[in-house]
Amino acid sequence: MEERGTTTGARDRSAAETAPAGGGRSRRVERIMSAVNREPLTAPHRTRNDAVLALGVAVLAAAITLTGSEGTRPDHLSWMLLLAGHVPLVWRRRSPLVALLGVVACMAPYYAFDYNPALPAPAIVLALYTVAATGTVRRTLLTGAAVLVPTLISNGLTNQDGALESLEISGWIIAVLFIGIAVRYYRLYVASIVERAERAERTREEEARRRVAEERLRIARDLHDLLAHSITLIGVQTSVAAHVLTADPERLDRKAVAQALDDIAGTCRIARGELRTTLEVLRADDTVGGADADPGSGSGSVSGPDAMRGPLPGIDGLPGLAETGRLAGAKVELSVRADGIPPSVGAAAYRIVQEALTNAVRHGGREDLTVRVGLWTADGALRVSVRDDGTGGGGGPSDGPPGFGLIGMRERARSVGGTLDAGPGPAEGFEVTATLPLSLADEAR
Repeated sequence: MEERGTTTGARDRSAAETAPAGGGRSRRVERIMSAVNREPLTAPHRTRNDAVLALGVAVLAAAITLTGSEGTRPDHLSWMLLLAGHVPLVWRRRSPLVALLGVVACMAPYYAFDYNPALPAPAIVLALYTVAATGTVRRTLLTGAAVLVPTLISNGLTNQDGALESLEISGWIIAVLFIGIAVRYYRLYVASIVERAERAERTREEEARRRVAEERLRIARDLHDLLAHSITLIGVQTSVAAHVLTADPERLDRKAVAQALDDIAGTCRIARGELRTTLEVLRADDTVGGADADPGSGSGSVSGPDAMRGPLPGIDGLPGLAETGRLAGAKVELSVRADGIPPSVGAAAYRIVQEALTNAVRHGGREDLTVRVGLWTADGALRVSVRDDGTGGGGGPSDGPPGFGLIGMRERARSVGGTLDAGPGPAEGFEVTATLPLSLADEAR
């Protein structure tokens, strides 16, 4: 991993060193677009940037004043009004309306003294644009009316022949306001896109975490069912072999010992095969969702609960479970009256019966233990019943803390939308009953 990371870093540095000059232009364009899309009221360093902008507009107006010849020549009053009219622009984004009123208050006397009318235009346009780009449409329209009406009235009283000039001024003001409104809605649109993208990214991360948790729970259930069942049977069969060896050493029943050892070896082979299958599934999941997967896709590291798991155990494997229970010394009576069971429901039923048999054999507490296993369909559901006539509780080992058997069985039932009850039987022993709906499993398929 370190060698790969070093190689990747070197490749990135090499690409950066050999990148054409267009890359720098692209970054500049991205920064410009980021500044355009940024919400003006929350932009960083807005007062400093606005002060620089106001100074630049004032310098432009002063340069035009010194080189222009239209209107009355500038004097001290015109310079004072012109420069003072640019000062409120420093706070144009912090208080747009106040800045506009400050600009108008300084520029109105400027126009009244018939100074060059084009010089204050950039400051007024900038203030109007800021009001439109940072406020609501209603406020923008009211501001435009408040600026247009006095302007038209004043121009009509002082220049009755300048109708075309009045229309030109009105057109510019309306255009600036509509540009500000368009920019505001564009920024809102970009902000909504960014918000949706961030929400989608959070959803993908949450989904990935949820699927990881589900996969870990599934693996824990599978390993528990496999190991608990196999180890319990091996323990019981070992006890049988030990009993045969110690019961009457002088009359050793070699056939019984050999049978017990063969049963242990068979159980080990079955457990080893199931464990190998589980590990192969995990390795396949890691190959599919590992290094070649997109880390941002939300589906790279974990596959679905049933993805690439191979053939699921089903009710057709129940006779094998019954036989292992008989090898462990219990009398197992199996009755199956169901067909056409969906694979997911069949797998859940198989694991429930497996765990119930394991608990019965482990905690039955008697040599002539009888376990009755029944499966049948009724009212659109598969019914599962496992009942023993033992003396133990069936919920966990009597000499240690409670295990996860009953919890695992309930999770198996819930995984297909079913329910499970476990407790003492009506007369004696322990009973596990489950109802597994078939309709939900059909829809899931």
